[in-house]
Amino acid sequence: MLLGIRLFAARCSVPHPAAIAAAMDASFLRERLETASRTFATLERQLADPDVAADPARLEPIARERARLEPLVLGFERLNRLRGQELEARELLREHRGEPDMEALAQEELAQLGEQIAALQQQLTLALLPHDPRDERSVMLEIRAGAGGDEAAIWAGDLARMYERYGQSIGWRVEPVSASEAELGGYKELILSIRGEGVFSQLKFEAGVHRVQRVPATESQGRVHTSTATVAVMPEADPVEVQIDPGDLEISTARSGGAGGQNVNKVETAVDLLHKPTGIRVFCTQERSQLQNRERAMEILRAKLYERELAAASAQERSARLAQVGTGDRSEKIRTYNYKDNRTTDHRLGRNFALESVLQGQLTELIGACVSADQRRKLEQLAEQAAGTD
Repeated sequence: MLLGIRLFAARCSVPHPAAIAAAMDASFLRERLETASRTFATLERQLADPDVAADPARLEPIARERARLEPLVLGFERLNRLRGQELEARELLREHRGEPDMEALAQEELAQLGEQIAALQQQLTLALLPHDPRDERSVMLEIRAGAGGDEAAIWAGDLARMYERYGQSIGWRVEPVSASEAELGGYKELILSIRGEGVFSQLKFEAGVHRVQRVPATESQGRVHTSTATVAVMPEADPVEVQIDPGDLEISTARSGGAGGQNVNKVETAVDLLHKPTGIRVFCTQERSQLQNRERAMEILRAKLYERELAAASAQERSARLAQVGTGDRSEKIRTYNYKDNRTTDHRLGRNFALESVLQGQLTELIGACVSADQRRKLEQLAEQAAGTD
């Protein structure tokens, strides 16, 4: 992609160029791009240093930052070329005033250049928005039954299928890594490993309480019930980022339950892992060997600890985590799925979507709207920053 704008942002609707222009004037945009170009040149010089090239610890972050800035620099160079062509077209128009054919050609060229410049400015502005370094990561997605008893567990299972269908439709690998099944169907708790490109950049908008309003299969009198399930989206962490002291772990094994072949209920393949300092407990049963379940449990634990560390880093992160999970109470909701009206309402957006398609995993439009709303919010912040520099 021309500007290297993050994977999903390029596929969804974005604010109109006119809104971008209103949010940030040309001088502020130029200033930011010139800064990026100077930094890029500095990184280029550092990469040419033999001492840096011989030190992987220094080389990797410099190369990564250079790769991040390169699309901005190339875009800025193209923007300057287009503006130069625009000046030439205006000069041509002045020189041929009174010549209808030449005036028409110059006006047409100016119109085309104006459209290209506006579109490129929009792309560059979006590329300058604050970037979450976790966006490109795979995730552990945790779904828990909330308020509503057996129906909440069934609803948690429905959400799991929704995300599985969505992930598979765009080529992600979706696998259950830990599950606590409910007696009447569904799950008390389920953790899915979702691996692919840019997973967190999309699924982070799914974090929160999902409320369903429908007549449960367990309801004999046809009354509509309201139930909830919570979704937490945890970016996967590398072992280097989250170091775990083996002495802080309490690990036991158990026999797995449910369908799964000869090993089920005969060999202790399930792993019950407790991180004593935090009290985080992970029970992993999905793999066929104890070693595999232990590795999976450690992945989940690292993701949980990584998220906890990030949340503890700032008050903003702490607020985001609380808003993400909440308590599961019916009033703490980001989205309501209403079966009677065949409607899914995202309360953050104030918009409705077709229920059936959403439950089938067709989430592109819904998540795209969340991405656009997030971009508009960041643009407003950037516009305030620009105003503050005047």
